Amino acid sequence: MTMPAGAAFFREGDPAAAFFVLEKGSVKLTQLTPEGHQVVLRLLGPGDAFGGVAAFGGATYPVTAEAVTDSAALEWPGSVMAGLMERHPRLALNALRFVSARLHDLQVQYRQLATEKVERRIARALLRLMQQAGRRLESGVLIDLPLSRDDIAQMTGTTLYTVSRIISRFESDGLLEAGRQRMVIRDSQRLLQIADDLD
Repeated sequence: MTMPAGAAFFREGDPAAAFFVLEKGSVKLTQLTPEGHQVVLRLLGPGDAFGGVAAFGGATYPVTAEAVTDSAALEWPGSVMAGLMERHPRLALNALRFVSARLHDLQVQYRQLATEKVERRIARALLRLMQQAGRRLESGVLIDLPLSRDDIAQMTGTTLYTVSRIISRFESDGLLEAGRQRMVIRDSQRLLQIADDLD
């Protein structure tokens, strides 16, 4: 299945019908708060699975899976994947590892939101984006995704104002060069020191 940038593979609340593995592109998983604010939970790259709830008997998708760039994914009906897991224990074990890894990631993310300074969370998010979608240039590493500062705010549990202020400071310190939905990391080592809370 192919999906242009901005389109959704599925939306939060849709019937959970299929399980996907991303072949190319980038997908963000989002949820809406009761007040209607969107929260970015995770950014996916090639090889990542999503929509697993369809294989485990969930009635509806708990998140929206939106293509950030033009994307393509392999797709299996949830019932087919569930049948395969019943017949092939190794596949079921791998699915369990996948769910366990996601749970671990959510626990780490919750701890970071509860205990870490915003500057550190933003530095970590930028480093993650650089690893997932970085493209080396002469001047540094381009984060080759059309993500806004608001997307980064949602990923780090803070406000657009705070992200803009910290990114502007990172820019004036020579760590990065930010444009409209474009960012070049110039000093990843210093960013890593901030992410690790080192002086």
